[in-house]
Amino acid sequence: MASHSETKKIVIVGGGIIGATSAYYLTRHPSFNSSKHSITLLEASTIAGGASGKAGGLLARWAYPSSLVPLSYELHAQLAHEHGGEERWGYRTLHCGSVECKGNHLPSKTEGRNGDVDQLHHVSLEKKGGQERKAPMSTKDVPEDLDWLDEGCLRSYDPMGDPSTTAQVHPFQFTTSMATLAEEKGAQIKTGAKVSKINYTSDGSSVESVTYESGGKVETIPATDIVIAAGPWTQRIYQSAPITALRAHSVTIRPAKPVSAYALFTEIKLPSDFARLKSRGSQIVSPEIYTRPGNEIYACGDGDRLVPLPSLSSEVEVDQSRCQDIIDYVSSISGALRDGEVTARQACYLPNVNAPGSGGPLIGLTGVNGEVMAAGHTCWGIQNGPGTGKLVSEFVFDGEAKSANIAALDPRIVL
Repeated sequence: MASHSETKKIVIVGGGIIGATSAYYLTRHPSFNSSKHSITLLEASTIAGGASGKAGGLLARWAYPSSLVPLSYELHAQLAHEHGGEERWGYRTLHCGSVECKGNHLPSKTEGRNGDVDQLHHVSLEKKGGQERKAPMSTKDVPEDLDWLDEGCLRSYDPMGDPSTTAQVHPFQFTTSMATLAEEKGAQIKTGAKVSKINYTSDGSSVESVTYESGGKVETIPATDIVIAAGPWTQRIYQSAPITALRAHSVTIRPAKPVSAYALFTEIKLPSDFARLKSRGSQIVSPEIYTRPGNEIYACGDGDRLVPLPSLSSEVEVDQSRCQDIIDYVSSISGALRDGEVTARQACYLPNVNAPGSGGPLIGLTGVNGEVMAAGHTCWGIQNGPGTGKLVSEFVFDGEAKSANIAALDPRIVL
C-alpha cells in the first residue's frame, strides 16, 4: 500500500474523459495534499478534443462492464448534484428504447449527396452489448411523446431503459468541466503537450519521468506516479497495450420543433429506391439518436477502420459522405430532423481492447511501480469515466481499488 505521507509527482497522460476525471478524483482523494502532491495532466491537443467531446453522452445502469457501471452511474448523479450538472453539462434522466422503422422516401436533393459507401467497412459500436431484448410493444403502445417520429414509420418499440436506469450528459461540457474542477483544486493542465515517452528507472521497476513536446521544445517532467489515459493513442506510448482504434462519425441537428427526451437505437428499413443502397449492400441501417437539452439531437452511425489513427485528435479526418448518410437515415423517419439545421458533422476514434477474454477497459496497475493504466473504454467512456477516475485515485494513493471489484479489468492479465 502506498504511503500517504510521501511526496508525489503525479502525471496524467491524456485529456479526455478518463484523464479529466482521474485529475478530478485525485484532487478529491482524502490523502491529497497540495503541499506534498502535484498533479499534471498532459494533453497533446485540447481537452475533450477526441471522442470525449464528440460522443453521445449516454449513461445507463445496463451498460458494461458490470463491475464498473454501478459505481460510475451513481457518481454521475452525485457529481451533477454537487456541481449543478443539470445546467453545467446537461445532465438529465430519460427514456431509452429500440425502435424498428420503415423509412420514408427522401427528395432527391437530399438523397443523392453522399456518393458511394463501402459495404465492407461498417463496424457495429456494440453499445447494446448483451442486453436482453424485451418483447417489443405494438405500435399502439408506443409512448405518446415520441410524436417527433413520422406517423406510420414506426413498426415496433422495445423499451430498454427509463429515467430510473438511463441518463445523459453533454460529453464536451462534462469533460471540460471535470478538468476545470480539477484545476480549481490544484491540478495543472497542459494542452498542446504531446507525450512521446515514459521513462523508467535503470532496472525498469519504477516510473521516473515523462517526455513530451510542447511548442517545438522537448520537455521532461519527473514523475513518481503516471496514469496512462490516452484512449486510442495508448499504444503509441505503451506499445504492448492491446488497444485498437475504431473511427465513428456523428452529427448534431437542431430540430425544427422541440422533441421529447429519448435515446433511440434504431433499425430503419430504407425504401428500395433510396440512393446508394446497392453500394452499401443492405437496406437496413441502425443509427443511434439521442435528444439533448437545449433543442439538440445527436445521431451516430456505424464505425469504420478505413483511415489509420492520426497523431492528434485535431487531425481526425471527417468523411462528409458518412455524416450525410446519418443525416439521410434519421431524416427518413422524422420530419423534425429532416427540416432541422445540421450544426456539426464530426468524427472521432473509440479505443477498443483487442485481447482474448477481455471484459472491458484496462484499469489498474501495470506491474511497474507508480504506473496505472486506464484505457480502452470503447463507446462507454463517458458513462464509465467517473468510476474509472475514482478508482485511479485509489490505485495512486491506496495502492488498490476500494470502491469496486474490477479484478477482471486488471491490465496485467493482457500486458
